[in-house]
Amino acid sequence: DSIDAVMSLGREDMRKIWRFEFIGETGVDAGGLAREWFQLVTEACFDPDMGLWLSSSTNQMAMRINPASEISCPEDHLIYFRFLGRVMGKALFDGQLVSGHMVRHMYKHILGWPITFDDLELADEEYYNSLSSLLKVDDVGAMCLDFTFTEDALGTNKVVELMEGGSNVDVTNENLPEFLQSNLKYHLMDRVKPQLTELLLGFYDVVPEPLLTIFDFQELELLMCGLPTIDIDDWMKYTIYQGEYEAKGASSKTCKWFWDIVRNEFDQET
Repeated sequence: DSIDAVMSLGREDMRKIWRFEFIGETGVDAGGLAREWFQLVTEACFDPDMGLWLSSSTNQMAMRINPASEISCPEDHLIYFRFLGRVMGKALFDGQLVSGHMVRHMYKHILGWPITFDDLELADEEYYNSLSSLLKVDDVGAMCLDFTFTEDALGTNKVVELMEGGSNVDVTNENLPEFLQSNLKYHLMDRVKPQLTELLLGFYDVVPEPLLTIFDFQELELLMCGLPTIDIDDWMKYTIYQGEYEAKGASSKTCKWFWDIVRNEFDQET
């Protein structure tokens, strides 16, 4: 129902005020229903079991696009990415939070920033280390590499050429930088180009790309997802006390109890 409703809207409608109603549930949308809707929808889309996203190898909380989403999600997987892009854009537009952190280069794609070789480490640390090790080899040509990558698609090996005629181009010390750049481009862009394109188009349906130029990728992640962990010391440092607590602040007995409970009896998810 949510997909049908959101995908039926034009760009202007995406920027209007929405009111939410859960089927079979009564309630007035004073902000709580909207918050719950964004949480439930984004949690479902980012759930690895759905097959659209995978956890990063270095951080289970950071999600990357599943290159095999078409196989894992046999329905029209690209519609889901367009839908999620619109939901993420609407969340940013309305000041709501998205229940799912993405790997760093995804925020760079949204901003139109160039990706770097270090971004590959967060997406696939093992392959990043494998490529990085080539920089320490005296004679790369002796390793008999060419401009191809062998993809494992559900147990079936598929050879992908990283450039036209890549299977006939040997990797040497001279063209090693080009080989690394080709791998970076394939893994973080070309490999998931259809999914990424739909996600970005959906996002820009709500928030045009030029309006995002004031942010960097860290600020964008913070605005969209909030802090992945709460720095309690920082929270305490910048808390403003008023009323009967203004004089003693954190040293008052009640405030000490509060901070003790927050620090020792609540986890990050609570």
